[in-house]
Amino acid sequence: QVQLQESGPGLVKSSQTLSLTCTVSGDSITTTNSYWSWIRQPPGKAPEWIGAIASSGNTYYSPSLKSRASISRDTSKNQFTLQLKSVTPEDTGVYYCTRSVPGLGPFSPGYDYWGQGTQVTVSS
Repeated sequence: QVQLQESGPGLVKSSQTLSLTCTVSGDSITTTNSYWSWIRQPPGKAPEWIGAIASSGNTYYSPSLKSRASISRDTSKNQFTLQLKSVTPEDTGVYYCTRSVPGLGPFSPGYDYWGQGTQVTVSS
C-alpha cells in the first residue's frame, strides 16, 4: 500500500514562500524510474501540474511556475518538498502530492496515488 501525506501551513502571506512536504510510505521516492509530482487546484479551476522530481533527483517544472517553484527531497525520510516563492492570492488552492503511474514520465497525466490534499490560502 502506497500512501502520501502532505504537510505544511494552511495559511501563508503574500510575498512569502510556501513550503509543503510530502511523506511517502509503501514505496521509495528513489524507486527506479519513479516520478513524484505536486499538483494544485485553485477553487473553480482545473488542476494544475506544478512540477515533479524523479528517482534520479532530476526535477521538472511547469513553464508557468518554473521561476518560482522548487522541488527537493530528503531520501533518508522518504520525503519530497515544494517551495513556491513570492506567493500571491492566485496561488490559493488545494495542493496534492502524487505518484506517477509506473511507466509514465513526469509530464504524463496519470497518477495512481494521491495525498489527501491540503488547503493553502494566501492572504493579501
